[in-house]
Amino acid sequence: MNAKEFLKALDHIVEEKNISREVVLEAMELALTTAYKKNFDSKTNVRVEINRETGEIKVISYYVVVDDYDDGSETTDEEGNIVKIPPTINPDAQILLEEAQEMVPGIKVGETIEKEITPKDFGRVATSTAKQVINQKIREAERNSIMEEFKDKQGELLVGLLAMEDARNYYVDLGRTRGILPKSEMIPGEEVKMGSSIKVYVTKVEETTKGPLILLSRKHYGFVRRLFETEIPELVDGTVMLYSCVREPGIRSKVAVYSTRENVDAIGSCIGERGSRIANILKELNGERVDLVLYNEDPVEFIKSALSPAKDVIVNITDATKKEALAIVNNENLSLAIGKQGSNVKLASRLTKYKIEVKTLEQLNAEGNKES
Repeated sequence: MNAKEFLKALDHIVEEKNISREVVLEAMELALTTAYKKNFDSKTNVRVEINRETGEIKVISYYVVVDDYDDGSETTDEEGNIVKIPPTINPDAQILLEEAQEMVPGIKVGETIEKEITPKDFGRVATSTAKQVINQKIREAERNSIMEEFKDKQGELLVGLLAMEDARNYYVDLGRTRGILPKSEMIPGEEVKMGSSIKVYVTKVEETTKGPLILLSRKHYGFVRRLFETEIPELVDGTVMLYSCVREPGIRSKVAVYSTRENVDAIGSCIGERGSRIANILKELNGERVDLVLYNEDPVEFIKSALSPAKDVIVNITDATKKEALAIVNNENLSLAIGKQGSNVKLASRLTKYKIEVKTLEQLNAEGNKES
């Protein structure tokens, strides 16, 4: 490939891959300099120049002019006397001023004497190096482009295809790259098939030397939040607001919502006509229960709603500063209020940010009798 063909091919790749032409050429010059030193056992100062117009490649050897008449450095001997150390001259990279002036009259210290030393068979080295540099820059450009596309996706809901799996992870095809969905981040009990479409929540986007690392989840509470925003237009336009969302993956989620308009029912908007909206969410959650809770600024009313499906709950705020509350229920609602393995009251506490204790009237009376 001659110089003009090289530039033409380079310009085509630069345009197609959206890579900086100058960045590629500068990288090639550095790589070719290294290649020359390696292949031709060079100890001198050399640099490679690529003509931006013609594509011609030159290897330039240069010597830095130094002054052998300066004072050099100083040190002291064992007796404390000052001893001058003459400047060190590297004959492979430096030339003394006196010698340099014989070659180039008027040259000064710090300037360079240059000479082209391009080998006849350097084109072979250049071609091989060019391929390596261009391929590297293409990979870098693609990694940067993918990172740019996904850097703002953290906390978002994406749809991909299950491409493959290993012992620990599923790998989800997201278009230009794949995300990692750890099996530990699946909803407990759900089964999936390779090649099927899957919704995932992005928990982390990080740039690495191998490209973007995209971690996914289906058990994160944000997954539920984003599902609601996808299915319920009122959450997007601000008619209904999602106050908070807590979750015990595979068991139960609690979502607190409220309306910004008096004539709009927040709970009804989430349920949809004949339960169509909430049904789509429940289907995606593999049967996980979802409690819709009406948010209220009054903590008593909010806690009552949060303890759903328990009914007829009486709430007393026992310590507003410490955010502690007592919920009194009848025997029929005790198990509902507490939930399986305490899951319902734990979720209600996380949702309302109150420590909630659940008791029946009988339990309170029994405690009162013991104290008396």
